[in-house]
Amino acid sequence: MGIREDVNLLGRTLGQVLREQEGEDFFNLVEEVRALVRRARGGEGSAQLQALIAGLGTDDAENLLRAFTWYFQLVNLAEEYERVRSLSDTKGVRSQSLERALGDLKALGLSAEQVEALISRVSLGLTFTAHPTEMRRRTVRNHLVEVAGSIPELGHLDLTEEATLRVAAHIEAMWSTPELRRLKPTVQDEVKGGLSYLPVIAQALPRLQRDLERAFVHVYGRHSDARLPLSFSSWMGGDRDGNPFVTPEATRETLELHRERARELLLTHIRQTYADLSQESSGEEAYRRTLRDLHNAVRDGQPVALLPSLEALDARLRQDGQVRSADQLLTPLLTVARTFGQHLVSLDVREHSQLTGAAVAELLRGAGVSENYLDLPEHAKLDVLSAELQSRRPLWPAGMPFTEELERTIGPIREVQQAVEKVGPRAFGRYIISMSESVSDILEPLLLAREVGFRILPVPLFETLGDLQRAPSVMWELLSLPEYRAVLGSDVQEIMLGYSDSNKDAGFLAANWALHEAQRQISAVCQRSNVPWRFFHGRGTSIGRGGGPASRAILGQPAGTIDAGLRITEQGEALADKYSHPVLAHRNLEQALYGLLLSAARPQADLPATWTDALTGASEVSARTYRALVEDEHFLPFFEAVTPIHEISRLNIASRPVRRPGAPTLSNLRAIPWVMSWTQNRANLPGWYGLPEAIGHIGPELAREMYQQWPFFRSVLDNAQMALAKSDPQIFDDYLSLGGAGTELAGRLQHAYAEAVRLVEAVIGGELLAGEPRLKQSIALRNPYIDPIHRIQVELLRRSRAEENGLDTYERPLLLSVQGIAAGVRNTG
Repeated sequence: MGIREDVNLLGRTLGQVLREQEGEDFFNLVEEVRALVRRARGGEGSAQLQALIAGLGTDDAENLLRAFTWYFQLVNLAEEYERVRSLSDTKGVRSQSLERALGDLKALGLSAEQVEALISRVSLGLTFTAHPTEMRRRTVRNHLVEVAGSIPELGHLDLTEEATLRVAAHIEAMWSTPELRRLKPTVQDEVKGGLSYLPVIAQALPRLQRDLERAFVHVYGRHSDARLPLSFSSWMGGDRDGNPFVTPEATRETLELHRERARELLLTHIRQTYADLSQESSGEEAYRRTLRDLHNAVRDGQPVALLPSLEALDARLRQDGQVRSADQLLTPLLTVARTFGQHLVSLDVREHSQLTGAAVAELLRGAGVSENYLDLPEHAKLDVLSAELQSRRPLWPAGMPFTEELERTIGPIREVQQAVEKVGPRAFGRYIISMSESVSDILEPLLLAREVGFRILPVPLFETLGDLQRAPSVMWELLSLPEYRAVLGSDVQEIMLGYSDSNKDAGFLAANWALHEAQRQISAVCQRSNVPWRFFHGRGTSIGRGGGPASRAILGQPAGTIDAGLRITEQGEALADKYSHPVLAHRNLEQALYGLLLSAARPQADLPATWTDALTGASEVSARTYRALVEDEHFLPFFEAVTPIHEISRLNIASRPVRRPGAPTLSNLRAIPWVMSWTQNRANLPGWYGLPEAIGHIGPELAREMYQQWPFFRSVLDNAQMALAKSDPQIFDDYLSLGGAGTELAGRLQHAYAEAVRLVEAVIGGELLAGEPRLKQSIALRNPYIDPIHRIQVELLRRSRAEENGLDTYERPLLLSVQGIAAGVRNTG
């Protein structure tokens, strides 16, 4: 069977359940709506469709939303399995595989020894975050997992009947299961949801390690002991920026859950390895004795030299001539132990710079050092901080409990300190300072950590356009301070770059260019300071928040800026797409590693001045165009009218509020709901607005040259064409009828979209997504089925806004529509 057959079978099964559960009349309504949508797409029947939807009762509207949403959930499963099937059937050396990476590196002139040195130098750190738009309940996801597990059997004659019955049972159960959460997810809900993908990743890693070993043999003709340059981190349970629910207690519970899940993962693999290594040596099961001792120590939570014991066992197997057993039977356990250990993932702590500053001010005031630290100019703050960093004395009186505010800020540091004492240094990652604007913002957490006697490595997060532009000078000043260099020592300096707020500040192109230039200039600063460095990219899944294929993004990094590797956020809604199956996890990881190795091997090179000058000017033009839009006095009411932003704020999608504290303005709206609002109405504005003016400034001929020869510019335009292809002006017109139709802003957006499509196609030399036929086909197949959800959402918004307290009346179906569109469009946050 192929994807069409899978989709048809799943669709027929859903139809059968609808007939049985809701009756023939409702099933016929679904079919009528679907037929009218097809006609409307072809330019006919739009008025008839609109009249039908306008006449729907709330119950029918809600059930229609659920029916089409379930269709998309099932289509998503079929598409995921088609990817698994395609990857499994691929013969020979795959593109963007580890063997292809080594082959490309060899073609660049790198020896086996140089490649080994490169792999030992760099690391790809994947950091799970929870705050984007993964809205499905875990109960619903479990049903979908069961359906997905049955799809491979649908094409086997002797299994199809049983598999079809099993699929129908789960679809039947799902139809009667509430899709929406009754309560907002807790921090622990988010942690458990994210960690649920790690056992799948653990299945993929041993194969990836063997791929690396075979690649050296095939490409260089010799064995290598190189290990996967991969690590995993998490923000779930440690990300306090704007989330009042991430308390010290929540952080402690998260770290305990990490230890528990790490123990479960290790015990599972130790038991399997124990069963496999049945050989006797000198009349006894010597290998099993080692594994039994490890198992009991891990089970009982006792201190254990996990890696030394396993590496010694590996060496003993090889010495005894049991090489295949070492490669095939012990490698899975050894790889899992190296990657996840007893810590599972490294927990980062993230805090807003205003709160770390306020906590330090309270400490300094309590110690009599400074009564008004926050009012001091930057140079005076640095004098105070430098003097304190040269001292080892704590500022808070010994034995006196912290105030409530100090406890909230210092408590998480104490919790990670205790976790490190229990399972080792990898339990904790780094301390991220959101909205880092100055050197003092980066130094302040060091004083907080000193109060509990724990060393942290601060990571500035530069987010806004202004912060990105100032970042190189801030880093130069920071790395020039002897007091800070004494803390950093020989460790890697991490610098985090944020996509979300810079995009919301300046628009798509200006944000991307600001990130490029910040990375290039900060790299030069670290080189001059003789400090190893690693960038941490805070990417989302939508194009407006740095989304797109990871390998494309990594290959688009400025040449010469990948020193100790990269860290990248893996957002909540993307986890299922990437890690729901071991084959998909393997492919995602190998493509990301391919991009890392090739990008890290590229030597620093000066770009042609014609390119950089053109893009600098284009960025300025694009930013002015974008700011003129969002600063228009009519824009905020327009935005609130043509998007479901108010309705999204009611959705229980995450533990984090949709706005930072303060008045409800555009500036304190978080980037996730901002982007999600524009994907709901299919305008996708954050992923392309300002491009027509930018390309016009560059000129078509030079833009084509830059697209063909400059990986960064190619990555930017390829992401833009994806955002444009997922936009839909016909659907956006429906949302304009809610209050924006005929306005100057509506006309501006409609004209800008048409121009963006025309100019991007002129630069890339073809229709949008001509080079990605599978994605293009997926969008074309989905559009006719997502249209009803959009149209029903518009009708419900119209009713809700026309009635007093209408949102209370229509909240449930509206939130179902938000969820349905997210399932159909994908990559919404």
